[in-house]
Amino acid sequence: MLYFSYGSNMSSKRLKERVPSAYYVTVATLLKHELRFHKKSLDGSGKCDAYETGKDDHQIMGVVFELAKLEKPKLDIKEGLGKGYEEKLVNLVSQSGEHIEALTYYATSIDKTKKPYHWYKQHVINGAEEFGLPEEYIEKIRSTESIVDNEPGRHELELSIYATKRVR
Repeated sequence: MLYFSYGSNMSSKRLKERVPSAYYVTVATLLKHELRFHKKSLDGSGKCDAYETGKDDHQIMGVVFELAKLEKPKLDIKEGLGKGYEEKLVNLVSQSGEHIEALTYYATSIDKTKKPYHWYKQHVINGAEEFGLPEEYIEKIRSTESIVDNEPGRHELELSIYATKRVR
């Protein structure tokens, strides 16, 4: 099955920890949607949402992965399907102009005051850099205000999958 990731799961290291079968297919764009970090999370922070605006000038860039169907329930649990995220099929445009249909998650529990933790935003940046999204798009992600996670050790644990990459 095809899965469109636009948030922290763009990082192949993060996604493969959740669903080892995941492999890269292409970079793609979701039109008439905007990347927002307003999905209310159980940890008190904001997570990514593919927010449908209907506006022609809004778009989200992300990565299409192929996943084994048997592993989808694992991803559903990690993503909180039915607990703040739902799923939908979206029509995407690949870098080559091909139209692709893939599954993605979108937020149903929104709080515009929430901000992502530094480590979460770094997962999103790492995935965007890994797959060569345009620097202007990555800079927009970098400019998103993020906050410190006060849970001891979680920041280091979350980013330990990158081992050699030092982040704030």
